[in-house]
Order: sequence, then C-alpha cells, then structure tokens
Amino acid sequence: MANSELDLIERIRKRVALPPGSGAILGIGDDCAIFRARGAAEDLLLTTDMLIEDVHFRATHRAQDVGWKALARGLSDIAAMGGEPRFCLVSLALAPWAGSRWVDGFYRGLLRLAARENAPLLGGDLAHSDKCMCDIVVVGTVPRGRALRRDGARAGNAIYVSGALGGSALGLARGRGNAWKRHLHPEPRIALGRFLRSELGATAAMDLSDGLSLDLRRLCLASGLSAQIWTPPVFPGATLEQAMHGGEDYELLFTLPARASVPLEFEGLPLARIGTMRRGRPGAVEYDGVPLAPLGYDHFRNV
Repeated sequence: MANSELDLIERIRKRVALPPGSGAILGIGDDCAIFRARGAAEDLLLTTDMLIEDVHFRATHRAQDVGWKALARGLSDIAAMGGEPRFCLVSLALAPWAGSRWVDGFYRGLLRLAARENAPLLGGDLAHSDKCMCDIVVVGTVPRGRALRRDGARAGNAIYVSGALGGSALGLARGRGNAWKRHLHPEPRIALGRFLRSELGATAAMDLSDGLSLDLRRLCLASGLSAQIWTPPVFPGATLEQAMHGGEDYELLFTLPARASVPLEFEGLPLARIGTMRRGRPGAVEYDGVPLAPLGYDHFRNV
C-alpha cells in the first residue's frame, strides 16, 4: 500500500497523460478537473467524491444529514476553483439496514442543498452493498481560463483562510452543540469562491477537507513553494491541534498578492491572513518558525 494518499495519487497521475486536443486542461491533482470545449466561453469543472459508512459517517447519523454532506463535499470543490455549480449525479450503494425511509431522508437532505445552490440532480446509479456508500459527481463552470488552481501561488503571496477552523473535529469528538452542527452540515463557500476569483484576484485556492497542515502542504507542493504561518482562527471550544489538523471544515484556503486589499469579512464570514508563501523546499510548512508536520486526515497513512 502507498505511504500516503498523496503518494498514491502521484503514482496514478504519472500513468495518465492528457490527450492533446481533447479539451482536457487540468487532470489529476487539484480540487476539480477542467475541460474546455472548442470555442466555449466557459470551462467545465468536474469533481467526484465518496462518502462511506464508518469512514465519513455512521449508521446512527440522520439520513438527511448524510445526503446534505455528500453534496456539500462536492460543491466545496467547485467553490475552491471559483466556479458556479450546474448539476450533480449521485451513485448510492445501500446496506441491508438502510430501508426506504432512510433513502427518502438521504435524498431529502441532498435535494434541499441542491435546490439552494442551483445544482439539480440529473441522474446516478443505485446498488446494494454490505455498507452504505455514496459517490457524488458535481459539474460546474467558470469563465474560460479563470479557474482558481492550487499551482498559482507565488513567493511573497499572503495566505488566508475563511471562517474558523477545528469546528468539525470538535463536533465529531463531542457529538453535540454548534460544533456538531458544523460537522453534520458543512457550508460550501460558493459565493466566496466567486468573490476571490472575480474581485480579489486570488492566485491559488483549495478547500480545507483534510486539515490545514496537510492541505497547505498540498498547495505548497502544487506551487513549488514553502509556507510560513501563524495561529489560524480557531472555532470556539476547539483546540489548536483540531484547528491545525482536524478535517472537514470545508473552509477555503487561498493566496493573494501581499498588497491586496482584503476585507475583514465576506457576507459575515471572517477572512484572516495566516501566513506567507516563501521560496524553499516545496511542501515545507513552518508554524511560528518550527516545522509543521502534515498530520491532517489521510486515508492511507499507516494502512
């Protein structure tokens, strides 16, 4: 087994070439793939994401919360690239315990978010399995050549995050309160992603799905840079460790030119500078001058 998810992704990426003239602009390694039809004014953004019982949720979770979260994860990828969602597809494998009432609840939660974000469900697949599993596909659009990518950061760029970090990890640990709601109902930052692209001129962006320490390393590797950061905004009640390494916050991590004028908040959502991109060993991150280990969630670590 690969040492990490990143190792496995890189092994696969090296075996896959983008066919010349196919319209494929960006493949494996970012939040979304990018496809450009000849003569089109917009690029297509395509993302897929799995939600698996006993990995991402438990049978005790409410079905509507699972459905919401399944779509929110894919929409967050569209947000990270500054895109506009267009539609989604859902494949759902049902465990023996998941009856028609659970299925109705799952789609009720998913369709509520789909209606709010103008991402109608256009199809998918159904199957039976020992455990419940869901694969979401979300397709979005972005003006031609304007997608926010992980590889666009430059040395000297300021590093920002939206919101406060560690809330989802705290919620998972406590199982109650506002943090639990945050864990169950992540908010994809679609409007913020558009604002970063069209108004602030962000140079790079990604969503925080696996923890700041790990996801910032991924952005650094893609841009061929290192980073120096200080303490990020911490969700009330969460620890610094949860803010640094806890996953599933689904806030946006982004970089901007150092002299960019950045509001303190966007539509009530705080925006905070947490560091600077630097020349140095690609992927290296320092916190207050000390190397920060990428301890966020990795599906394949220690497998």
